[in-house]
Amino acid sequence: MFRKSTALTLLGFGIFLSIMILVFPPVPSFNYDFEQFFPQDDPDLAFYQQYEKDFESDNDYLLIALQNPSGSLTSVDFLKKSDLLKKEISNLDGVDTLISILDLEMPVIGLFGISFNKVLDWESAENLEYSGPSLKQFEGSLISKDGQSLLFLIRNNPKLSKEQGDTLYHQIKEVFLQSELKPHAVAGKIQTQGDFVTLMQEEFSLFLGASLVLILVMLVLIFRTWWGVLVPVLVLSIGIFWAFSVILYSGKSLDIMSVMQPTIFLIVGLSALVHYFTHLIKNIRVGKVKEEAVYETFRELTFAVSLTIFTTAVGFFSLYFTSIPALKAFGLWTAIGILVLFFGLIVITPGLLYLFPIAKAKAFQKPASLFWQRLFSWIILKRKLVLYTFLGITLLSLFFGLQLKVNGFLLDNLPLDHPIQEDFAFFDEQFGGSNPLEIYLSTGDSANSLFDYAVLREIEKLETKLTESFGERQLISPVSLVKSLNQAQNRGNIAAYSFPSQGQFLRMSRYFDQILKLDGPKVISSNQKAGRISGRVGDLGSLEMGKKRAELLDFVKKEINPDLLRVRWTGTAFLIDHGHESVTRQMFQGLLFAFVVVGIVAGFLFRSWRLSFILLIPNVIPLVWMLGLMYLLGIEFKLTTSILFTVAFGIAVDDSIHFMTKLKTELDRGKNLLYAIKRTFMEAGRAILLTSAILVAGFALLSFSQFGVTHFTGLLISFTLIFALLADLFLLPLLLFPLKKVWDKKTESRSKD
Repeated sequence: MFRKSTALTLLGFGIFLSIMILVFPPVPSFNYDFEQFFPQDDPDLAFYQQYEKDFESDNDYLLIALQNPSGSLTSVDFLKKSDLLKKEISNLDGVDTLISILDLEMPVIGLFGISFNKVLDWESAENLEYSGPSLKQFEGSLISKDGQSLLFLIRNNPKLSKEQGDTLYHQIKEVFLQSELKPHAVAGKIQTQGDFVTLMQEEFSLFLGASLVLILVMLVLIFRTWWGVLVPVLVLSIGIFWAFSVILYSGKSLDIMSVMQPTIFLIVGLSALVHYFTHLIKNIRVGKVKEEAVYETFRELTFAVSLTIFTTAVGFFSLYFTSIPALKAFGLWTAIGILVLFFGLIVITPGLLYLFPIAKAKAFQKPASLFWQRLFSWIILKRKLVLYTFLGITLLSLFFGLQLKVNGFLLDNLPLDHPIQEDFAFFDEQFGGSNPLEIYLSTGDSANSLFDYAVLREIEKLETKLTESFGERQLISPVSLVKSLNQAQNRGNIAAYSFPSQGQFLRMSRYFDQILKLDGPKVISSNQKAGRISGRVGDLGSLEMGKKRAELLDFVKKEINPDLLRVRWTGTAFLIDHGHESVTRQMFQGLLFAFVVVGIVAGFLFRSWRLSFILLIPNVIPLVWMLGLMYLLGIEFKLTTSILFTVAFGIAVDDSIHFMTKLKTELDRGKNLLYAIKRTFMEAGRAILLTSAILVAGFALLSFSQFGVTHFTGLLISFTLIFALLADLFLLPLLLFPLKKVWDKKTESRSKD
């Protein structure tokens, strides 16, 4: 396959394929849909999807805080300008409703039935002064706690696509550009996903360019020849071009996880090319002609390199076993991209090498053999120290790792100083929160309606507990409707916004049907047997929210009568928190899959289950050390960090496979085990060190990303690869020595046969 004629034919095919892609190019699209991080096997997701149909989405909103830049919030001029803004935004396509204090009306029950009075009347300064005290009731909901901001709660159409959401957000910004008033803070889905995509596009281009620069620098340092730089650059560029073409032809949009793919493809491909090129230069230095050197290089190394590519792809593909669509897609398409890249490398590289004059190449000056001899001797002499050191660090890391908690935040992927973080923090502090809180309510067997007085009493107890857990905040629920009617019966007196007595309740019951027909958030079903408690809370993190949810459900179990009321958590924030927990659990399934695949590969390669087991040890240890590192750096388990264990294993195992395939080559030449280990350490050690340096440098580049998932990928995998290098060089040879007796018996048995 790698003879000159075949290689040139394959090169021609590769050029033709590239031209066809250029003629019929795929169209790239960027997308960020955080709902792709919901665990799909979670029964709570199916429940929420039905809940969303019955009531409404809890996440299709945009919060905008307005402040008067020249004075008080209760300024006639400011309120008129704000009202004009409200009307313009309300008329935009895609806006479902806009809730604000400006047009809020409260019911008042009089002699002639129910009527509605505006909370805020700014027709005159006198009217405004009169309505001022009523604003106190809405501080922390539609008015900020400090009384300096009013809120626009814009509910957009839940069926908006990403592009339609971007258009709506752009139109809202245009409205503000034409106004004297500017938003003090903005938070919501259509804003966040738009800013995420913008940042993602910037980082995608940045890291693609930075990765190319890094490769150029490394190639110049390693090979110091024009062809040693040009050929890898051409091969990797075409290979990545093919990989992304396959991804885009499938209809897959580039998302937040795609930011890492250019760097991953480049460094994995470069690592493979370095193995080929160093071996090629070695063959040329011993006097082989170019054609023979190229042929033997690819014939001898392709099996070992393909194994490392395969195990790397397996590491990413193991993410497919999670229940998170975004991670499944990332794992699947990164694995496919790596395989496509390797296909491009095999198709293009031999032909290019045959075309270029490489006979006079200057070889990279490898470290002196004396260094590797001394290092090997030191490892043998200090083997107890080495073994005890690895054991001690591993046990300590395992102990620290068991202290780690699962804790994720909604905006984990954004830097702490990003404007979106600051705006969300503002809403958490001044408006009770930016995260939706949703609790589903349904009647028990002994209740006819959520408007039964006894049921409402149970809901009131539940809301009191919520206030204890999350602090005072505005909640909408069947109880809030009843409290509003009680206030209406008392001529709008703020003090009457409270749970009614039975007599008050009986008087207001005739208005229930009328109040339910009003526009606004739906809090109860048409048959009055199902409803919701809805509000907003701050982003406390999945760990703290998990404790509060457990505490509330324990309260429900002990204090709420299930024959009257049944309670269930739901909502998008709840599902995201489940995503953090489920991925952490599923990480072990992915690791088990990767372990089994690598074990089978090693068993097939060496026909020995002992060697398969030994191969896994120096690759499990770095993962345990990564646990210890996470503890020391204060990094918790979450969706963005749990996935790294399987990815790191798939990449780190490459060096072990190179070591073991070289060992097998030495053993097949009839050398005894101890000498074969020494020769393998001397020769494979150099290549392992070089490829590890490339991988570490490439992944370290990702640690400069502003995205949390990309930053942690770069940081933790870089350290894990260093740990794997230490394990392969210092521990693996010592683990192989005890097999000498077993190997000698096998050799003796083969000799007799």
